[in-house]
Amino acid sequence: MVEIIGEKITLTEATEQYIDELFFWKYEETEQAAKKWNGPYIPEPKLTMKEYRESWENDYYIFPSVPNTLIITVEGQLIGTVGSYWVDKNTNWLETGIVIYDKNYWNGGYGSEAYSRWIDYLFQSTDINRLGMSTWSGNIRMVKVAEKIGMKEEARIRQARMVDGIYYDAIKMGVMRKEWEELQMRRRD
Repeated sequence: MVEIIGEKITLTEATEQYIDELFFWKYEETEQAAKKWNGPYIPEPKLTMKEYRESWENDYYIFPSVPNTLIITVEGQLIGTVGSYWVDKNTNWLETGIVIYDKNYWNGGYGSEAYSRWIDYLFQSTDINRLGMSTWSGNIRMVKVAEKIGMKEEARIRQARMVDGIYYDAIKMGVMRKEWEELQMRRRD
């Protein structure tokens, strides 16, 4: 079982309890604050608990023994997830992301640490050459987190996302393995 212990957070694989808690955050929590930032332009169908649990069983591993999602906890409490998905498996094009559901943990460095440790884990556990992420220009915190950990803006598709009737740019960011390794060496010095 994967478990990555950080200074503020722990990344771990999903247990049945964590999957049930995620269901609450994704579908039942009344405010749904995270959905205002995490791809609000993508309609998400409401799943039943049974369907949601089953969705965790399908394609859980992106590589043998490398899960596509880890749970972010603080002192055992679930606050979010880090994840990845294939854009093109034939060319090893893997996108990554992070969602902090509990807004009490926004702007405290939890997301930056979790995302950095996730990217590091993916580079250490695979031979992938590049990791990327996609967001929209209205999600300034996500852009700052990506920049903070070393990602660079690679593409900006102007006015490609609509949120609440307003057009925003789609943003693609990424980091190459060699860049990541150089950043990690500098951080250790």
